[in-house]
Amino acid sequence: QVQLVESGGGLVQAGGSLRLSCAASGRTLGSYNMGWFRQAPGKEREFVAAISWSGGSTYSADSVKGRFTMSRDNAKNTMYLQMNSLKPEDTAVYYCAAGAAGRVATTSGSYVYWGQGTQVTVSS
Repeated sequence: QVQLVESGGGLVQAGGSLRLSCAASGRTLGSYNMGWFRQAPGKEREFVAAISWSGGSTYSADSVKGRFTMSRDNAKNTMYLQMNSLKPEDTAVYYCAAGAAGRVATTSGSYVYWGQGTQVTVSS
């Protein structure tokens, strides 16, 4: 079992930045590919970014490309999502997730462990 806890969400003005963290316990994150997803009110959960178990490969949704950067520190059992140039449409609950090593997935069904989410609100 892997327990994931997100932190770093909050209220920020458009154009601002936030850094989300996802801390793991129970097992080392080094065996898992990791992903960030988000869900806005009334919308389906959507892919934001993913990173391979080694950190050597990263993927991001077109909507956040160039603004969000995902990284991980396996020694600290933590991964991060640096969000810059935030827009009101980035407002959502952000979830981190862990999935099996192998091909990095961008679909939520491929991830096994999920955090409880952290709210990000971007005001205009």
